[in-house]
Amino acid sequence: MKYLDLQMRKANLEIQQLERQLRNSKAPSCGMESVGAEPVSVHSSWVYVSHGHVVGKHRKARVAAFAWRTRWGDRRATELVTLCQMWRRLLLSGLSRERTLRHFPSTFVGLLTRSRAPRALWALTLMSRGYKKDAKSTSDFPVSAVTLADIKQYLRSKDIPFHDGFSCLHVPSVFVDGASRAERFSLFVDKTTGQFLCMDTQVEGSWEDLQDCLEVMGPEERDFLSPRVLLGYQESVEEQEQGERDAREVRSIWAASVPFSDLTEDEAQLIKTMFQMTKISNATLKRFGVRLFKPTKSLVFPWLGCPDSSLKGLKLLSVQSTADGTVSYTEATIPKCTSYNNLFGLPLLSRMDAEVVLTGRELDTLAVSQATGLASVALPRGVGCLPPGLLPYLEHFKRVTLWLGGDVRSWEASKIFSRKLGLRRCRLVRPGEYQPSPGEALAQGKNLSRVVAAAIPAAHKSIVSFKQLREDVYGEMVNTEQVAGVKWSRFPELNRILKGHRKGELTVFTGPTGSGKTTFISELALDLCVQGVNTLWGSFEINNVRLAKIMLTQFAMQRLEENLEQYDFWADKFEELPLYFMTFHGQQNIKSVLDTMQHAVYLYDINHVVIDNLQFMMGQENLSVDKFAVQDHIIGAFRKFATNSCCHVTLIIHPRKEEDDKELQTASIFGSAKASQEADNVLILQEKKLVTCPGRRSLQVTKNRFDGDVGVFPLDFIKTSLTFSTPVKSKHKLRKVAAKPGDNEGDEALPKKDPAKREKTEKQQGKTAKSTRAAKNPASGGQ
Repeated sequence: MKYLDLQMRKANLEIQQLERQLRNSKAPSCGMESVGAEPVSVHSSWVYVSHGHVVGKHRKARVAAFAWRTRWGDRRATELVTLCQMWRRLLLSGLSRERTLRHFPSTFVGLLTRSRAPRALWALTLMSRGYKKDAKSTSDFPVSAVTLADIKQYLRSKDIPFHDGFSCLHVPSVFVDGASRAERFSLFVDKTTGQFLCMDTQVEGSWEDLQDCLEVMGPEERDFLSPRVLLGYQESVEEQEQGERDAREVRSIWAASVPFSDLTEDEAQLIKTMFQMTKISNATLKRFGVRLFKPTKSLVFPWLGCPDSSLKGLKLLSVQSTADGTVSYTEATIPKCTSYNNLFGLPLLSRMDAEVVLTGRELDTLAVSQATGLASVALPRGVGCLPPGLLPYLEHFKRVTLWLGGDVRSWEASKIFSRKLGLRRCRLVRPGEYQPSPGEALAQGKNLSRVVAAAIPAAHKSIVSFKQLREDVYGEMVNTEQVAGVKWSRFPELNRILKGHRKGELTVFTGPTGSGKTTFISELALDLCVQGVNTLWGSFEINNVRLAKIMLTQFAMQRLEENLEQYDFWADKFEELPLYFMTFHGQQNIKSVLDTMQHAVYLYDINHVVIDNLQFMMGQENLSVDKFAVQDHIIGAFRKFATNSCCHVTLIIHPRKEEDDKELQTASIFGSAKASQEADNVLILQEKKLVTCPGRRSLQVTKNRFDGDVGVFPLDFIKTSLTFSTPVKSKHKLRKVAAKPGDNEGDEALPKKDPAKREKTEKQQGKTAKSTRAAKNPASGGQ
């Protein structure tokens, strides 16, 4: 009881402060009459009200909470959320309902006596947790990140048994009847994020959702919860309509597509030749359910959900021939790419399979399955991302072989994905001349079983010899262009100097105040993002709305304010980019930023992080009075993150105060020399300010650790699209043109200009008569 009394005294101090704030304003009416929420008895247990009713239908409650917050304002809603959280914490500590209510403000107690207020109060609490279910454009993560130790400690406190898996903890599902779940550990909890998935009922949610469900079962003495507690409510009417449209389109395309067994032999052979899969048999295509959509001559790969194998979506694959004789593939998914989480080939997996081969394309999965007989699945987004929500489906495999392709990018993705899957069970197929992608290997008649058996372990030792590095060195020599990284399409001069954008590097970027650093870096990052580089933006200087507006303008190459009818068209395309934003603004702690970055790398496989800018993280550190020591610590942390996470970090740093007529140098970067020493690349946006016209800008590369090339090239700023471009060289260079025979006009023009030069030389420098005669006859020496 001493502990509970201490908790009450601590809570009373917080309650008194909030009570003074609430006392100054009139208690608002509940305003829930227009919201269709079910009545809740005031005598019910608060734990049951806040969890059993609200968590099960929290999306409905958000509508009520949004109406409430709109009427009262964010400040009042936040105050009530704080009271709600304190009351729930005291109840869960063991205090009775009546004892706690005596210490709370009358305005708060009055709201609890209304029929629909508790639902909205808890909904506001859900909205204030600091995370979002649908993080399509903003990386919003829990306020306090959950750790594996926290998850295990909580499960032990609830007497819940668990098995420690490769990437998840295996727990008996609370959504299955107790008699049938005793021997089945069918609920998987992600070790990194706490996200859970029940394989039997397909219920999924966050770690906080699982905690809420377990808290409900205790006071109510329930043996299990209905799956409807967390299943399936659409966020909005628009999403419901979009879901219905997608479902109709999926059914329409699937009904119009035909199996390969229904095609004539010539027609089937022609399609197989187009897609370079002539050795894939019709039996393999039938087993995986692959069909042909004749109107567009596209292959149709179905997304069959678990556990009833219902049709949830489709992927359409089209092919085009290029000028050099190769083929390029174009993919389209229904639903859109961000919601398409299909492990192609999943329904064919068995619990008895001990080994699985992961590929980057559906055609490669067909080749591996046919040639080796092993279980094989294809990732939904290729080498771009491995969604953590798919990890539970791969938990029971003792060996996972990653054969994602035949290029360097596939090799890098294999090493990153193996960290999620568990290094000790993963094997990697190294790309090379004799080990191309599975589809190409099958077409070349190679032995795919031998290639899979020769895969190397993903786990590495701290000390290696050249024997282990030999193949890596040879791979870099053979694939020099791919090793150089992703090329920029908008900045060819930057490709000439830096050669490309590479993972695991740290780039320091600086420039004068007001020169357009954020605008330039946003276009630089957008250029890479369009090419499939997963990008995370941390903008502490300007808010995300303004940054997104700048990038959307650069993406559309026009001012959409003047063409609002095109906004939806460009916004839909922009939404499909693998682009995410951190919600931080203003001064932030470096630990919070790094935790968010690490979480984003795990969740979205981020390849490029942009931090704008370093100075906004220096005010939150208390490591030393010396600000330079603080900056060195932050730069060292970003350097370590880039190396360990195999992620490129672009760090914007303001320069020292320099005179306007002086160009910036590497030494002009604010702080000590550690920034330039730790960086792999140093870029400086130079600006020469002019009085009569806008300043002239240029980009200077002063450090390039990859191959040492440095240089500078001019930039022109196009205000209508907020983009930078390299000026045409012919406009800035004078070409010497030889005079045509018999061209008298050219011969007469030259002497007319030379006397003026001669007179100016005589007046200012006092040339001798000899030099004057030489100037009068330029043909004698100059020609």
